[in-house]
Amino acid sequence: MKLKGRRIAVLVESQYEDLELWYPVLRFREEGAEVMIVGPEAGKVYESKHGYPAKADRAAESIRGNSVDAVIIPGGYAPDHMRRCPAMKKIVGDALAAGRIVAAICHGAWMLASHPKLIQGRKLTCYHAITDDVVNAGAKYVDEEVVVDGNLITSRVPTDLPAFCREIINALNR
Repeated sequence: MKLKGRRIAVLVESQYEDLELWYPVLRFREEGAEVMIVGPEAGKVYESKHGYPAKADRAAESIRGNSVDAVIIPGGYAPDHMRRCPAMKKIVGDALAAGRIVAAICHGAWMLASHPKLIQGRKLTCYHAITDDVVNAGAKYVDEEVVVDGNLITSRVPTDLPAFCREIINALNR
């Protein structure tokens, strides 16, 4: 139980990438963490790109980024919806500013690009199609399986999930 006592918020919105949400949720619960699925509305069911449902345990307005140990941002098209919700953006910004672990995979980096002052000069990776967005926000893009830059952990695609989760666990155990 490497993560016993840790609180992790996994963000959800419509059109999330199935594996990028469920792999971390199940992996971190397996390690003993309290994992909350957080969406714009508590109790609402959000469907993945392939129609798989995820019910939000908590509403974004009820979570503060500095009150959790980590915030996980899955990809798919969900981050484009997430960044339209001020409370979702606030969780990410507050967690980054407070030095909490913020981990984004694939299109999840769109949420990071919404915080240019907090990612300016930071090294990260993402799905290749949004490279311009993160570079224009001031980040330094690299094409690697997983990138750790302080409290920021990023990966590119679902096949990177084992390395992504390993580095999140390592960071939470430092």
